Parts: sequence; structure tokens; C-alpha cells
Amino acid sequence: MTIDHERRYNPRTTVTNRVELATAWDKRSEAVRAGPGFLPDIPYGGDPMETLDLYIPQGKIKAQLMFIHGGYWRANDKRDFAFLAPAFTEAGILLAMPNYSLCPAVTVADIVRQMLRATAWLYRNGRHFGAPAGPLTVSGHSAGGHLTAMMMAALWPHYASDLPAQVVRAGISFSGVYDVRPLIKVASINNEVRLTDAMARQVSPALIPPATRAPLHTFVGAEENAGFHIQNRVIAKAWPAVHRSHPDIPEANHFTLLDHLANPASALQRAVRAIVLG
Repeated sequence: MTIDHERRYNPRTTVTNRVELATAWDKRSEAVRAGPGFLPDIPYGGDPMETLDLYIPQGKIKAQLMFIHGGYWRANDKRDFAFLAPAFTEAGILLAMPNYSLCPAVTVADIVRQMLRATAWLYRNGRHFGAPAGPLTVSGHSAGGHLTAMMMAALWPHYASDLPAQVVRAGISFSGVYDVRPLIKVASINNEVRLTDAMARQVSPALIPPATRAPLHTFVGAEENAGFHIQNRVIAKAWPAVHRSHPDIPEANHFTLLDHLANPASALQRAVRAIVLG
């Protein structure tokens, strides 16, 4: 049987209203950025793309969370996802959204190294903005979910001598990709990402043991492309000691899952808040 890798892994082949969704997100994000508690473009490294935005609660800060945007490592910007922030800041969660360089200007391995810098920066500096000191929760959507898992495979004391083994207290991945080798066969993606088999093996968290006992929680929309459901099973099998599965999000595809995450009353947002604040 011939596998249609495009239909399996490219959500643009199955979601017809993604442009309308993105337009609505842009309007909501613009309003959030114009509100209180928004600190943009804080450098976490030396590259112009190595900046992050902070969304700071108006009251007591109970926890800090990093959210890494998706776009298959080749698209989007942190500012596009500001609409997610109010559901977290209203619960007392400081939200950090990092940017990273995009393929094909860089490789996925380069982006992983940028996220190491961003995570280490937030661990060291979140307390200066009122967040509790100590390990933080890292999350991300799609490619951001992949990068979240890579943060949980990081050997932090080897990365920097001032860091403990557990920089990340929990990971939360939405629609993540954990064995990226199948994406080599998705031309619409790999034309820009330019993965080889050797490169894909190097940056596939499913092929790397977790470096922590902290849990990795994974969520997938019930209406997502088959590939994202396959990937969820892949990481569950590869990381059984730390993986925490959750029910599929009803009536959610790869994009509308983010609308669930932005809704304070949704089951997904309540579950995520419990993880971050737990």
C-alpha cells in the first residue's frame, strides 16, 4: 500500500478554513499585545531571532510556562500566538513565547540549540519578572511540540554547569512530531526543512532517551491528520516511563486545537492549567 505522506502529515491538505482561522487569531493577538503585562522582544541569545515575549499576570504569579510556536520549523512568529496568553495570565501563569530562526536559513538542529538557550534563559531569569524560582513547564504546538520533547531529552548540566539536571518540571506537547523521519517524504515541508535521514535521527526525540523523570503530557485533536495520532503512539511507546497520554480533544483539528487551548472554560485549558499549577 502506498502511503500518502502529504495527507498524513500536512494539515493544510485537510483543513480548508485555516486562512480564516489565522485572520481571527491575528486580530485577537493584536488586542492582547496592546493590553497590560506584555513585554516584547527580550533577548535570550545573540541572534536577532533569539528573542522572547513575556505575558505577565496582573496579580500574583504562581508559575511560569514557555510556549513554543509551530509551523514545521519554517513558518510563523511568536507574535501570531499572543491570543493564547489571557487564558494563562488570568490563572496567574507567566507565559513566555520565544522566537527562533526558520528553515531553510538554519537546520532543525540549530533551532533545537536556540530553544536550549531560551529555556535556560527563562530558568535563570523568570524570577526577575516575579515568577517562582526553579524548574519551569515547557509546551509547544506541532513543531513546538517536537521542540518541547527535545528540551526533556537535554542533558542540562552538560549544556551549562550552572544548570541542574531538571530544568523542566513538565512538558506539554500539542500535536507534536517525535520521529521526524517520515517528514523527509513530505515534499511540501522538506523542500524548506531539508532533512536527511542522519539529520532526522539526530533531532527525533523518540530515538533519544528522556533525560528526566519529569512527565511529558501529549494532546492531539480528534480530527487531526492520521500522522499526528501515529506520532502520539510513537512517543508513548518510546518514553513509557515519563509519557502521560490524554484523551483526544473532541471536534478539534490541528489548528482549532489552539482555539480550545485559548478558551479558559475548555477541558483542554483546564487540564493544562492543572499540569502547570500542580
